[in-house]
Amino acid sequence: MTDGPVLVVGGTGMLGRQVATELLKRGKRVRALVRPGSDASVLEAAGVEIARGDMMDPWSLLRAMEGVDAVITSAAGYTRHRKGDTPKTDTLGNTNLVEAASRSGVRRFVLTSILTCDQAPKVPHFWHKKLTEDKLEELGVPFVALRPGAFLDQVTRFGGDPFSKGRLSWIGSPRIPLTFVLTSDLAGYLAEAVDLPDLEGRRIDIGWDRPVAMQDVADIAGRLTGRPLRVRSVPAGVVRAAGTVLAPVSPMAKDLAAMIAWFQTGRYVADTTLQRQFFGEPPTAELAIRRFVTGLGQTVRTQARDKP
Repeated sequence: MTDGPVLVVGGTGMLGRQVATELLKRGKRVRALVRPGSDASVLEAAGVEIARGDMMDPWSLLRAMEGVDAVITSAAGYTRHRKGDTPKTDTLGNTNLVEAASRSGVRRFVLTSILTCDQAPKVPHFWHKKLTEDKLEELGVPFVALRPGAFLDQVTRFGGDPFSKGRLSWIGSPRIPLTFVLTSDLAGYLAEAVDLPDLEGRRIDIGWDRPVAMQDVADIAGRLTGRPLRVRSVPAGVVRAAGTVLAPVSPMAKDLAAMIAWFQTGRYVADTTLQRQFFGEPPTAELAIRRFVTGLGQTVRTQARDKP
C-alpha cells in the first residue's frame, strides 16, 4: 500500500458518491474524476480532492492518476444518469481509463462490472464490461472486478416511490428469481477491495444469500410493513417489440430489451462463493429488503422476521 489517494471515477453518481464516503470512513485520501462544469460541491465538502477531466480525454486521465495508489470506477454511460454519458463511455472511455492506469502503474484497479457479463454477448452494456475486464488482463493492470446483480434500490424507483403507490413496477415476469444488491452494500465492497489481499485478477459475483423474484420482494416488503405491495409488470414481449422499433434512433432501447430478455432466462444468478471468501456472508434477502424499506422511510413491524 502507499499513501497516495484513491481515484474514484463516476464519483458524482449514486454509487460513486457512496464509494467516496466509504473510502473516507476507512481513512483513505480520495480524489474524484469530475467532468468540467459538473457540480462537485458535495464531494468537495466531504473532503474529496477534485480532478477535472473526462474518460474521453486520455490526457486528463493521466493527469488525474498522477500519484494515485488505486482506482475505483463505477462509471457507466449506458444509464445516462449524468449529462455527457453516452454508450462510448462504456467502450472507448473504459479503454482510455484502463490504458491510463497501465501507463500510471496503479497498484490496484477496482472495476464495477456486471453479473454474468461474460455470458451475455447480446446485451451490449453487459458485454462491454466483460471486454473491459479482458483489457485490464491484457495490459497487465492489477485488477479485481466486482460483478453485482441488479440494484434493487434503483430499479424499484423507476415508477416512483413504490410504497406511496402500493406497487412495484417491473418488466417481464415477476416470478423469475434473479440476483439483487443494494447500492450501499456494493459501495462498501468496492472500498474494501482496494486493500484486500489475493484479489488480483478475480472476478467476484456480488449478491444476497439467494436469488429472489420481484414477487418475493413485494411479499417480503409487505410482511415487513404490514401493508400489501403488488407488482405491476410490463410483459417482456412488449419491451422486446419496442426495442426493435426504436433501435434505429435509440440504441439504449434495444440494449434494455436484450437485458430484460436475459433476465427472463433465469440465469442472472450470482455464485457468491468468492464473495463469502473475501467479504464474509452475503446479506439475507430479508435483511437487505428491510434496509431498503426503512431507507424509504417506511416503518417496519417489530414482529416481522428477518429469516425466510
